[in-house]
Amino acid sequence: MTENICQFSENLRRNMTIKVYGTDGLPILVFPTQDAMSDNFENFGMIDTLKDFIDGGQIQLFCVDTVDYETWSNVWGDKVWRASRQESYYRYIIEEVLPLIREKNSSGRLPIATGCSLGGLHSAIVFLRRPELFGGILSLSGVYDAKFFFDGWLNPVLYDNSPTDFLANMPTDHQYIELYNAKKIILCVGQGRWEEEGVRTTAILRDIFRAKKIAAQTDFWGYDVDHDWLWWKKQILYFLPEFLKEATR
Repeated sequence: MTENICQFSENLRRNMTIKVYGTDGLPILVFPTQDAMSDNFENFGMIDTLKDFIDGGQIQLFCVDTVDYETWSNVWGDKVWRASRQESYYRYIIEEVLPLIREKNSSGRLPIATGCSLGGLHSAIVFLRRPELFGGILSLSGVYDAKFFFDGWLNPVLYDNSPTDFLANMPTDHQYIELYNAKKIILCVGQGRWEEEGVRTTAILRDIFRAKKIAAQTDFWGYDVDHDWLWWKKQILYFLPEFLKEATR
């Protein structure tokens, strides 16, 4: 079962679409790849890859639109405005999408945040900033340093959307550390073509996790593993059972 939900976002002042796949099970918030929209997983065959889990009632996917063209990809735009627009997108997810997931999903479970490539960054932003609202994160080939998309520039608003920055400065006794350790955190990246920044920034987060005693799993797959849907499909099938196992405990 697929449901298309189109609603006007108060935070973004525009219509946003959410595609819902499945009727129940573990809720999964899906961020698309860079500049893509809610049909991204379907267009690249990921829905077919997960069909048995969806049809079996094990998972329910909530695939969202992005405003990446206005934020991360808007390289000639005003940086202050771009950062502010990303913060509005973050608020849209927290204040508008998560309540909808709670309304549509009857499992009583907190959603898992997931995404590939830039979708992995979005997943890390929402999960690491508000871990009490999520059951975990599965991020594939994410680039977690916001400065990479802003020519090294950073202001306080973008800082809040840059996991390598805000997590590095989080005190080791922060209340979120205990919350992180109660969740399933998996970051995976290949070491093949187009994965250079993913490898670099995943390694930074790995070191931060270790320094702050956060029990996160960072997996670096082989040098033949490229930044590509072929591998993301293999990775999501490999890691998804870990989250389903957690959900049954």
